[in-house]
Amino acid sequence: MSARLLFLSLLAAFQLAECVDFYKVLGISRKANQKEIKKAYRQKSLELHPDKNPEEGAAEKFAEVARAYEVLSDEEKKRVYDQRGEEGLKQHEQMQGQGGGFGGGDPFGSMFEHMFNGFGNQRGRGHGEQKTPDVRMPLRLTLQQLYVGVNLEVEYLREVLCVNWEDCTRNSNDCQGPGIKVQRQQLAPGFVQQVQIRDDRCVSRGKMWRDGCRACPNGKTETEKIEVPVEIPAGTRHGEDFAFQGITDEKPGMIAGDLHFVVVETAHSAYSRDGDNLYTTVEIPLVDALTGFKRTLTHLDNKKFVVTVNGVTECDHIMRVPGKGMPRRNGNGYGDLYVKFEVDFPDELTETQKTAIREVLGEDDNDEL
Repeated sequence: MSARLLFLSLLAAFQLAECVDFYKVLGISRKANQKEIKKAYRQKSLELHPDKNPEEGAAEKFAEVARAYEVLSDEEKKRVYDQRGEEGLKQHEQMQGQGGGFGGGDPFGSMFEHMFNGFGNQRGRGHGEQKTPDVRMPLRLTLQQLYVGVNLEVEYLREVLCVNWEDCTRNSNDCQGPGIKVQRQQLAPGFVQQVQIRDDRCVSRGKMWRDGCRACPNGKTETEKIEVPVEIPAGTRHGEDFAFQGITDEKPGMIAGDLHFVVVETAHSAYSRDGDNLYTTVEIPLVDALTGFKRTLTHLDNKKFVVTVNGVTECDHIMRVPGKGMPRRNGNGYGDLYVKFEVDFPDELTETQKTAIREVLGEDDNDEL
């Protein structure tokens, strides 16, 4: 099958697709990690690829698998899908200017990249002064903390150089850098080969560590606990990165790496979030759905506010409350709150209640279809 035909068949499948459970499509549990999600996708895509599976409906199933992986492999889309389902995800994608599917530009570019480029790219690391690895730490924050903003002191353990570490080194021409030693091997008379080997005693170019040095009885480094001040502004989003340069582990001859705190928004019992907007669900009895009502809600800052509905409320009706969403990071006001009303229908009615309802609402005597 040509790429063009594959494109058209997949596009048609997406347009006709109904709401599906992406976890069931990949055959995994909702607790599956990214490694398990990727493995399941690879197996399913190979099994259902239209070039290898001529069975009727294989292209549609292949499209579902690709869409499921696109969503579940993206932490942000996965979070929205887990909280609000496929329809909520489509709304989220439209708000982000993606319009669903595989985003703008080439609608199948990311899918083919996943399929034929080894599920991601390996980027080369630039050359330059060596530094210890950067560290990324999750910073779990409640929706309340993200709403009002918070200043934190986060404890972090790191390895720091012994104060007298330079006194514990000696000159060595064989050391070409941290952990790198040049060794000469004679291949034959008059022929010598130089090879690089790993030697942790080499602490920098021309310097080798002296084992058992009294100036540093605990070795090159020792553990230090520090408190890192992290300021979280109101309106901070899930996935935002707060970086602190040069405060991770220290090693002789190397620059300390950077510490990154990555915001992880924890689930809230009443509210969920999409961008600057908030979402909540309120259950109302049938009588309120028919006659109107007022409800007092508690916001994330524990302040009370009232929502009022004067008319009839349909099941799953969504009401927009302007300015009751999350603070915008640019300081320009707030997003909106969307309240979904679920009508609690009675399990059964007495004959007296049925008669009263018929008298109020009227009864259609026309039984003909």
